[in-house]
Order: sequence, then structure tokens, then C-alpha cells
Amino acid sequence: MKKITFLIIILLCTTCVNQNGNEYFDQIEKNDVELAKPVEGEWLYSHKERGQTYEQFINSKHIVPTNESNIIYIRPIGNFNSLQNKQIELLREYLEIFFQLKSKTLETVSNDIIPESAQRIGHENNQQFLAGYILDNVLKKDKPLKRIALMGLTEVDLYPKPEWNFVFGLASYRDKVGVSSIYRLQDGKLTSDNFNLCLSRLLKISSHEIGHMFGLHHCIHADCVMNGTNSMSETDESSIRLCSVCQKKLNSGIKYDNKKRLLELEEYFKRNNLTEALKLTQKDAVAIQ
Repeated sequence: MKKITFLIIILLCTTCVNQNGNEYFDQIEKNDVELAKPVEGEWLYSHKERGQTYEQFINSKHIVPTNESNIIYIRPIGNFNSLQNKQIELLREYLEIFFQLKSKTLETVSNDIIPESAQRIGHENNQQFLAGYILDNVLKKDKPLKRIALMGLTEVDLYPKPEWNFVFGLASYRDKVGVSSIYRLQDGKLTSDNFNLCLSRLLKISSHEIGHMFGLHHCIHADCVMNGTNSMSETDESSIRLCSVCQKKLNSGIKYDNKKRLLELEEYFKRNNLTEALKLTQKDAVAIQ
């Protein structure tokens, strides 16, 4: 009888947890903004994607943190100035809050790690690195303790193959590594005047790419940081917020405290004067009260 009673208590507690978790997503769903019909030049106009339901995500193969694999790493590659280093640290802080996992920045490695065979002068007469080389010959071999995901970050422009002009970043979701460049996020040069705009771009692109590493597909229904984008202007217009469905997917694997994450995001955006992002988190905070 005691065993049966104990089992019933466990089942009841599990049910309560599930209801509370689903209640959070139901409450913030009212703040999801439905995507408008795509127009020429936008990602979904030229990419006919099917999207990914919550059930499809649950039934897919995707990584979940374990005691042996639970740290997100950033590997800076290049020669970064003080403002750029500040953004890297702010990115590390953000990823730790966004994914609710320990995030660390590894030691910066020199551009000399990229051989001449993986470099070129691009169409704009600027230096470029072959993104695939960085993935295959630098990051895949980079296995720091308890790595669950690794994002390389370079200040040099990237290209994916000879016929392409450039690429913002590239990732191997199977190997859980990616590389992004801050070169085109800076509008020529990072200054105190464009710092917040450039930081917002870096946060969006990095959380998007690492989101893919955790199994999230492009979101095609709501304005969401997991939307595909074709250009920097489309990235600027897209949301830094995960929609309610994508939040539910992420939470199902990492199993963090939703309210804690939301309040930490709110404090981060407030502290760094990211006003548009702050408005979004504040609306969600109101919704769950």
C-alpha cells in the first residue's frame, strides 16, 4: 500500500510540473507575432520551408545536456580591439542566460592558424577566410572539457565557397560547431555609436546558430530569432525573442526554470540598453503575472 501511495504522489507531482510548464508557454503565446506573407528578397519568399512542430522536435534526434556535456564555448579567432572584446564578453553572458547553460570564452587564437590556401581577397578587396576550413580543421578538433556546443568568432570576413561573395557564418549541426564573423555586423567599424546595434545582431545570429545545434529548425509561423534571414536588414527587423513554441522546444531538452530565464534576460537587456529587446521581455513578464 505504501508503494502504491508513493507512486501516486510522484505521478501527481509530475502532472503539476507539466501543467505549470505548459501554463507558462500558454501565457506568453499571446505575445507571439504572426509572420506576414513573405515578399521578394525575404528568406521565406525563396525558401519554401515546412517548419517544425513541437511534436516533430520531440521525436527528432537532438542533443540534451548531461554531466559530461553541458558547457557552451566561444573561440575567438583573430585580432580584436577593446570594443570587440567587450562584445565577446557580452555575448558569453547572453548565451549563458539564453540557454541557461554555463558558457565560457576560450583563449583567442591568431589568424595565423588559417593557411593561405584557405584565404582570399574578396570582391570588395577585403581579406576573407574559408568558413569550411575553420569548421573542419580548427573547431572540430577543439574539444574543451564538457563541450556541448562551440562557436568560433572571427573579425575577418568569411566565404563558404569560391562562387559566393561572403557568408555571415557557417555551422555543422551534427558536430555542434559553428563559426560567425563580426566583420559585416559592424557597418564598417565598431564604435560607441553603433555598439548596441552591432551587439543585437551578434546576439541574434549566435543564439540562432546555436539554437540549430540544439535541434531547433527555422521558425516559419511567428516573429522569432529562429526565423531564417536573407540579409542584414532582414536580421535587423527580426525578433531577438524565441516564440512560445520554440521556447517550449528548447525548454524540453534543457529543462530550465522559465521564469528565471525571463527575468535574467530582462535584467540583461536593461543593463545593456537594448530597448527593443527589453520591451519584448517585459511583455512576457507581464503575461505570466
